[in-house]
Amino acid sequence: MKGIRYSVMGLILVMLSTAGMAQEQPKREMRAVWIATVENIDWPSSPMLSTEMQKREMTTLLDLVREYHLNTIVLQIRPAADAFYPSALEPWSQWLTGQQGSAPDPWYDPLAFVISECRKRGLDVHVWLNPYRAIRDTTNHKTSPDHPVLLHPEWFVTYGTTRYFDPGLPAVRDHVTRVVGDIVRRYDIDAVHMDDYFYPYRIAGIPFPDSNSFASQHGEFSDLQRDDWRRNNVDLIIKQIHDTIQSIKPYVEFGISPFGVWRNIDKDPAGSGTRAGQTNYDDLFADILKWQKEGWIHYITPQLYWQIGMQVADYAILADWWNRNTFGCQLYIGQAFYRINPKSPVKSWRSSMEIIRQVNLNRSMSNIQGSMFFSAKYLRTNPRKLKQKLTGRVYPLPALPPNNKRIIPFHPGLPSGLSSVALNDTIILAWEKAANAKNYIIYRFRMGKQADFSKPENIFRVTPDTSFMFPENAKTRLSKYNYAITSQSMTNTESEPVYFK
Repeated sequence: MKGIRYSVMGLILVMLSTAGMAQEQPKREMRAVWIATVENIDWPSSPMLSTEMQKREMTTLLDLVREYHLNTIVLQIRPAADAFYPSALEPWSQWLTGQQGSAPDPWYDPLAFVISECRKRGLDVHVWLNPYRAIRDTTNHKTSPDHPVLLHPEWFVTYGTTRYFDPGLPAVRDHVTRVVGDIVRRYDIDAVHMDDYFYPYRIAGIPFPDSNSFASQHGEFSDLQRDDWRRNNVDLIIKQIHDTIQSIKPYVEFGISPFGVWRNIDKDPAGSGTRAGQTNYDDLFADILKWQKEGWIHYITPQLYWQIGMQVADYAILADWWNRNTFGCQLYIGQAFYRINPKSPVKSWRSSMEIIRQVNLNRSMSNIQGSMFFSAKYLRTNPRKLKQKLTGRVYPLPALPPNNKRIIPFHPGLPSGLSSVALNDTIILAWEKAANAKNYIIYRFRMGKQADFSKPENIFRVTPDTSFMFPENAKTRLSKYNYAITSQSMTNTESEPVYFK
């Protein structure tokens, strides 16, 4: 997500002020943070950390995610045809152990560990894969002997100093889809998430070197239609990945986080009022709108890493454009924690209030259902009191992750066998496991007050367990408060509530 490129023909976007907009806190809203593993941006902070240090660093980070009242992580597990989990298809990542192909020692499965720790905290897990990047920097890289670059050199091209899978080859699409299928089959994830490029950002004056694959795979496309052929190649893998996920676990979502501009209006009247130097359709050969219309993706998270009022790519103009162009696809907005800096040359980013204004603007648009923030290390550094501003102004209460209208809902069973007891200044709530339940949501209501399950202030705890203990005090006593519970399925569908007695 970071390292996003655009031509400095302009930096990008709008002038709508949303300061002071008072809005009701939503019960369901996507609040996710990207955890970048490549180059040790977020986790692990160094490839030299021991297994125990990696685990401790991750659990501390996940506790911070909860403190910020976020509900989802987007964990990068495949930065460059490598893996943050044991894989028979690609080697262990160098960013995990310091040497590509070397497993953690003592051995553990980082992805399984993170999923387990997220479930304990009621957090959803989206796994983030870069589809076609294979070697980030060919000038300084030691490649594992079992890396696809060495096993299948015919699959790859070099562009600039980066090695990429060639998207024009059916064998490449099959390999990437196998990787996705393997993850979905083996791990308890909520979504597969892909980054902002398939074909890479253009390098000025240097064409992408795919002449060989075009010569053998162009089909009905003429040489003058090479851009259309490239877009078709990306269409093919998007549909193939979608179909694969649905065939294995139809409740797992497939999301894309594209560059923030589909097309500029000077190229297409349907485009946005922007002047971005590169765009999804014309330069990255990603026809995002087609994928939305065809139902091949379940959510879209355009990376709007610019401020409200930016001339060439205004956040407000783009948020409004994406809001009007969802075609029934779930829409979240990618926002930039990393730009907050007291020394920023852009005045808006010298304060964390730019993020607050953006969230308020998002909430004023009917199709925007939440935010994803880049990146997780800024939860630790808390630039310009970001935590206090977020939790004090727009996220004062936790929210449940939204269910996706493109996914057929799985309805969970009702919790049964409920019991509540106060013992030695501790309250113990217990129940039996319900069918199709990922989590249980405990609600708390003051005696004599209406039980409103639509209000987030009544959510007391989200847990995957079948019991919950907490201190007895004036704010929790069974004589003063009623407690109820619902089941939450893997599609974030809630059951009817059942009351503790």
